Amino acid sequence: MNLAKTNEPWLDVVPDDWKRSRIKNVSVLSPGYSGHPPRNDELCAVVPMENVSDNGIVDTTDQINFEDIQSGLTLFEKGDVLFAKITPCMENGKGAFVESLPTQYAFGSTEFHVLRPSHAVDGKFLYFYTLNSVFRAYAAENMSGAAGQKRVSSRFIKDTRLFLPPLPEQRRIAAYLDKTCAAIDAAIEKKQKQLEMLDELRRTKLHETFTHNKWPVERIKDAAMKIGSGVTPEGGASSYLDDGIPLLRSQNVHFDGLRLDDVAFISEETHAEMAGSQLKPCDVLLNITGASIGRCTFVPEDFGEGNVNQHVCIIRGNHKIDYRFLAAFLSSPIGQGQILSSFTGASRQGLSHKELGFVRIPLPSLEEQREIVVVLEEHKSRQNQLRINIESQIETLIAYRKSLIHECVTGKRRIAEGGSAGHTS
Repeated sequence: MNLAKTNEPWLDVVPDDWKRSRIKNVSVLSPGYSGHPPRNDELCAVVPMENVSDNGIVDTTDQINFEDIQSGLTLFEKGDVLFAKITPCMENGKGAFVESLPTQYAFGSTEFHVLRPSHAVDGKFLYFYTLNSVFRAYAAENMSGAAGQKRVSSRFIKDTRLFLPPLPEQRRIAAYLDKTCAAIDAAIEKKQKQLEMLDELRRTKLHETFTHNKWPVERIKDAAMKIGSGVTPEGGASSYLDDGIPLLRSQNVHFDGLRLDDVAFISEETHAEMAGSQLKPCDVLLNITGASIGRCTFVPEDFGEGNVNQHVCIIRGNHKIDYRFLAAFLSSPIGQGQILSSFTGASRQGLSHKELGFVRIPLPSLEEQREIVVVLEEHKSRQNQLRINIESQIETLIAYRKSLIHECVTGKRRIAEGGSAGHTS
């Protein structure tokens, strides 16, 4: 089969027997009721954005009477295609082919485009076509609106070119992708469970370390020179720079160490003004607000200069405690239990330094602390390598899934009768 140029900015070539069209020619955007409108007491599914996954699963368990449905929600029915139009949901692949519904009608987020396929296109093929990561990247380039609120317009969706194989081939492609992507998703889920198992092994190891020992117990405030957090620089995020002194925030603090792929930077001047939040090597960092409360790690000895904002607490130990031992204890189920129980009675702003100071920690001799740290770090190193390997495998599977969808819906990989796949020459 020969390939023909598309003259489209996002797609180079397609098989020359595929029909050129537009999305608006083969589907209805924002369709109305296919039958009579629902009665006031008729149950309808309600599907907010969070109930649609990045791999096409729709959670329709929420059902309420039609008269109680918030006005303005987006109508959809069985057989429709959902396409998230707002950033970052669109880029992340939010969307679905609505294969079944427990009710005749459903209402989704206002941030969904709904496409109702005509007889000229298979609904599941249209879903995979709009899921194509290359198509979504092109859609992202054509979004409109302010930063953080950018959307794919109805005009873009309607006017974008569509290249269609004959309907039987569309169905073969959809069936092949449905089966193959399900297998890939199952493999990814298995890998993610392996990561969860590693987390459980980490917690078990820490629990065993800090249990059944007759060590003296002290309050953290009696083993620390400093317990305190920083502030957000004047001007907030607008004062962040592309380079300079790192400003660590809660997203940078993880149990397996500092993650600096999303670090903010401040100027030397701001760093000097924030003297109370300046880091030193071997400081222990603990998140004290938000969903990541309790997550902690330590500052490596070779880190250099840095600051924290108000969501991260610095615990600087005294001569009684090894910083790695302190971080390990706070990461353990025993330490986490005390932190979270303290937070239960804390202010809505987060865990206070005073409450943190009353957390009780077992303190063997400094020599024994360091011996324990060596064992824990060897265990952590092995686990980190396993984690890196598993995460790499997940990334490979995700990349393969995206590539497969793109190749199939653009004809670079043809699906013959019987479901076998081959590349177009």
